[in-house]
Amino acid sequence: MTDTALLGPRMAPELHLTTFNIRRPMPHLNKRSPDAWAYRQGAVRRLMTAEQPTLLGLQEAMPIQMQFLASVLPSSFDSVGRGRKSDGSGEHCPIFFDSNRLELLRWDQQALSATPKVPGSTSWGNRIPRILVSATFRDLETGHEFVVLNTHLDHISLKSRVRSGAAILDVVLAAELPVILMGDFNVDVDSRLHRLLVSSGALSDSWRTAKERLTAHWGTFPNYRPPRNDAKRIDWILTGSSIAIERAGINIKTYDGVWPSDHAPVQAAVRFRSG
Repeated sequence: MTDTALLGPRMAPELHLTTFNIRRPMPHLNKRSPDAWAYRQGAVRRLMTAEQPTLLGLQEAMPIQMQFLASVLPSSFDSVGRGRKSDGSGEHCPIFFDSNRLELLRWDQQALSATPKVPGSTSWGNRIPRILVSATFRDLETGHEFVVLNTHLDHISLKSRVRSGAAILDVVLAAELPVILMGDFNVDVDSRLHRLLVSSGALSDSWRTAKERLTAHWGTFPNYRPPRNDAKRIDWILTGSSIAIERAGINIKTYDGVWPSDHAPVQAAVRFRSG
């Protein structure tokens, strides 16, 4: 059985971007709970087999899930990123990429805190560490070089989200290359955080700038319930001005009634503008 893709694999000059909170495995759940990783992983397999994004930013990924993704995606895919705890364990925000299309030039990870070089550090009201993973790529088909950022911001502290957003914006503004920022920002697009990131002019919201929207404006946290088009869009793909958004969509597909996660993947087909 072949599942229909929302975007599917893209040929040059387009890149397929996906941001996806995969939802970490939770202990002590009934095996038929919609939140159970064992129950969901078949749906994740079918999602990734159909879509095969060129670049995939995951949030809440645990090592067992990263190993699973590595087995599901084509063998040309690799990833970067460490866990958010001081010893590199815990939840990851990895960036998966197709090495047949993209050459990894360098990557880095920082804590979103007042001491960004101290792994596992926290500041600004968040009780658990938050991180930013950064990777610089060269497109082997077009020659373009660009930076991809992936993050998962705090779900409780407004101060943490805003201060983290300012730290991320510093990274964006310091980059000498086009930037793609993906993540679960845990707040809607009418927020102070979203305004902070897009008002600089360095980033724009791919959903708003897409030439074509493939889906309704679904909330990106359906939490295993019927999707709503008036709910919050808390998962974003933001891009620099030299990147054109050809198509964008919020993927609410279930597989035999099973959701891949409590979040809906956000996807975009993009290309670099000429000149």
